[in-house]
Amino acid sequence: MVIMAQNKEGTIMARYVKDITLNKPDDFVAFIVNDYLQKNKFVMSDWNGEPAYRAGDGVVEGYKYLKWSYAGGVFHLEAWLKGTAGGEWDLDGFVGIAMKKPYKSSLEQLFDVLQQQIPQQNTASAQNGAAPQSGPVQQGNVPPQSAPGAQGSVPPQGNYGQPNPQPIPVRTTDNTGAATIALVLGILSVALGIFVPLLGVILGIIGITQARMGSGSSKASMAKAGKVLSIIGICISAAGWLLNIVLTVALF
Repeated sequence: MVIMAQNKEGTIMARYVKDITLNKPDDFVAFIVNDYLQKNKFVMSDWNGEPAYRAGDGVVEGYKYLKWSYAGGVFHLEAWLKGTAGGEWDLDGFVGIAMKKPYKSSLEQLFDVLQQQIPQQNTASAQNGAAPQSGPVQQGNVPPQSAPGAQGSVPPQGNYGQPNPQPIPVRTTDNTGAATIALVLGILSVALGIFVPLLGVILGIIGITQARMGSGSSKASMAKAGKVLSIIGICISAAGWLLNIVLTVALF
């Protein structure tokens, strides 16, 4: 859904808005969202006096903004791009598609992860009356186990002699695919920018966006290589474009 309004300064507000009924624990939602923000390099910033998370840059990618809240089991998110003349762009439409499409795709991955089923406490722990499990961890991370001890040792005890609750493994946003895409687009940007400058610029911009997302994954080095190649591709494309203009003027 897209909302459009005008704030008190007269700036047009156009935002991508999403509301999802989750009915999940607050700490789970906060963990998943904070993980997404960290992996996608969002930082707390300010938008016309309104607190919001921001990512990107003001030169190539443009600035991306995000606000979220969770109350009554409903997750609410607002996302937008910094448009021309200080306005807002929603995430639909052709204008700015090179920035809009990757951003919207990453948000859709976030929505999917938020709606996952949370693993339930194992039967044995439930029968022993253990406290509900809390503190989710990323899927694939194994909670530390107690080191082997002398015979008769017991696991750490929580309140009233009960075993301490163990972290729950959950699925989080995975940006390794973005790192791979960044590398591929970087290579294409360099190769095609020589012959089709406009295409090289577009691929380079998307490659830089994907590289930023992938830099927070396990393939950070691949994302870095993709970013470097994308920048080189943009430079080659710009140089080719300028050369074509100069040659055209010289001939005519």
